Amino acid sequence: MVDYHYIVVGGGTAGCVIAARLSEQPDARVLLLEAGSAERTRAMTVPNAWPQNLGSAAEWGNRTAPQADAGPVIIPRGKALGGSSAINAMAHIRGHSAVYDGWAASGATGWGFSDLLPYFKRSERTEGRDSALRGTDGPIRVGPALDRHPVAEALARELVAAGYPRTDDLSGQHQEGACWVDLAIANGERVSAVDGYLRPVLDRQNLIVETDSLATRLSVRDGRCTGVSYLRDGKTTEALASGEVILCAGSIGSPQLLMLSGIGPASPLRALGIDVLADIPGVGSNLQDHPIVLTSYASLEQLPVSDYNNGEMYAALRSEFAGSIPDLHLFPILLPLAPAALQAPETGFALVAGLMAPDSAGSVRLAAADPLAAPVIDQGFLTEGRDTDRLEAGIGIVRRAAAGDAFAAFRKAEIWPGPDVDSGTGLRDYIRRNVESYYHPVGTCRLGPDPDAVVDLQLRVRGVTGLRVADASVIPTIPNANPNATVLAIAERAADMIRSGS
Repeated sequence: MVDYHYIVVGGGTAGCVIAARLSEQPDARVLLLEAGSAERTRAMTVPNAWPQNLGSAAEWGNRTAPQADAGPVIIPRGKALGGSSAINAMAHIRGHSAVYDGWAASGATGWGFSDLLPYFKRSERTEGRDSALRGTDGPIRVGPALDRHPVAEALARELVAAGYPRTDDLSGQHQEGACWVDLAIANGERVSAVDGYLRPVLDRQNLIVETDSLATRLSVRDGRCTGVSYLRDGKTTEALASGEVILCAGSIGSPQLLMLSGIGPASPLRALGIDVLADIPGVGSNLQDHPIVLTSYASLEQLPVSDYNNGEMYAALRSEFAGSIPDLHLFPILLPLAPAALQAPETGFALVAGLMAPDSAGSVRLAAADPLAAPVIDQGFLTEGRDTDRLEAGIGIVRRAAAGDAFAAFRKAEIWPGPDVDSGTGLRDYIRRNVESYYHPVGTCRLGPDPDAVVDLQLRVRGVTGLRVADASVIPTIPNANPNATVLAIAERAADMIRSGS
């Protein structure tokens, strides 16, 4: 066994940030464990090739419990250095500032927007943005698409023509409207957390990175987490931590490892034969994700290839059911695509409605006490009726946009849901049969001051010393945006807390 000061479990977005920041202390020996490999494939590098990551060795290949009437849906999550930041669609967007202020108002003091702003800025490098709100010298270089795809242009024009707002920066002063958002792309390549944070510092002698290493159990003695057991090359190894263990395995992996270690809801763990070390009912609960529904269109001819992420433009808009923040993301997928169970056109594109402030929530639970067994993932999509209402509203907006003059040069026909499916029962049935995930799970190790929270306001696991969680799982309420930018800020703040001993 080898002794480290810090052990970081999970080399994804948060883990790369925290390992890099903690190893800035030359006297702190840091171990980073990642279940996936260090390989950087073409699909993880070339922006428009990112869909090739789905179903590859770079992701876990999980499917969820049946959702609404759609059956199981895929829920990709990174299994590689960089985690999901190495395989995702590279959108770098903050949630509305009111989301984070809502965290603080609900009891998470110190986690409001003004508290997180320095960490948002620290993580990113932008050009031409408002420097009072945006970072200019951080590790993650971001910027908008410059050579814009005509379908994305058409959607933006139609939305603005319909009276919806336009904004230059959804992460800036005006956080509502159609926008050419920042993408984590620089010099024609993806900029993942491993690219920005970890690879530049791999030569540090106090930073040890072990890939192909699956954490299987946390070691807890007398109420303190003292290390991690993990599988590498078919052998079980244990590493000891004299300081802290920090879980960064994400909203699926972090609660899974806690429960495998006997930290979680007591009754389900005992039913699987797991000795309970800390009865924390909230572990694995509060799973939130953004449900999406695709509309699919055939084009008159082959469309140009996106030079970016096959999306480029995103609109954060309000349905008539919205509260204080935009509750919809509307965006194109610049590929011939259809919902998972339906036939895609030979040439064409999709327009997507995403619900960004869902009422529905679900859970992550163990299927077995075996760390190699996939957990049971259930987002609970559309269990609250208002979520279907808002997706129906979003689909109505994109269908009206697609029927507009800006699409006339390349629109051939609506394939799905099809012109015979109008609003009402038929469209709601289409939504329930074809709901999918935006791949944004959060919330399963919720932070908060209350006894039901999994981690306290310093991200320390309740009832176990020497153990923190610092990733998307600590998010109390899902941001109305792609969560990667938020996770970067959480990890930056966590690194400061750990270094200061707070």
